[in-house]
Amino acid sequence: MRKITRYISVLFLLLSSHALAQNELPYLCEIGLQGGIGYYVGEATPHIFMHPREAYGVQFRYKFTKRWAMQLKVSGQRIVGHSTPFENRLYNVDLIAEYNFFRFGSEKNYDDRIKPYTPYIFLGIGTGMNHNKDMANYGPQRFLWNSMYIPFGIGFKWKFHDRLGLNIAWQHNIYFADNVEGIKALDNPNGLNGWNIMNMDLTGMLTVALVVELGQAKKPCRVCNE
Repeated sequence: MRKITRYISVLFLLLSSHALAQNELPYLCEIGLQGGIGYYVGEATPHIFMHPREAYGVQFRYKFTKRWAMQLKVSGQRIVGHSTPFENRLYNVDLIAEYNFFRFGSEKNYDDRIKPYTPYIFLGIGTGMNHNKDMANYGPQRFLWNSMYIPFGIGFKWKFHDRLGLNIAWQHNIYFADNVEGIKALDNPNGLNGWNIMNMDLTGMLTVALVVELGQAKKPCRVCNE
């Protein structure tokens, strides 16, 4: 019985060591769903968070290091006017670079600086289109391609499981034009379109995303035949 107990103990230790080694290998990618509220600031709405409406999307993140990541995001949001009533939907695609303030992860290794949570900042480039209910403004074309914009903001990441996490992000989009409303009376009424920052529209989103990690890194090869 003692020998059997020893063999079982050794086998358990070997299996535990293998599982621990697997946990030490990081995952390189994340995919997730986000939801929250969005808003618009322009000729018809002068302040942020006025008449917020639903915002949603999907995101894919590739982690280069514990600090740096790149995110591809496809999102949608509904915006409404305050002084001039209108309703419009925006569909956007963003390519964003992220920087974590802490070394982010949950692998069980010897680096005490790695945290399962971190605030982060992000900056990128994006573009998208409008979908307006009022077809009389632009004839039969209901989808209107709007200008490019700069997405930027702050957020917080929390890894509550080996492969699951939550991301909170507050994102602003500064457009390179004044046509987010999709209404002729509000699209560049002063003829200042272009790089005049005082004339650009702005949209924003405050969202929470549930993400799952994919693509575990391969164990380093200590002896290679090549």
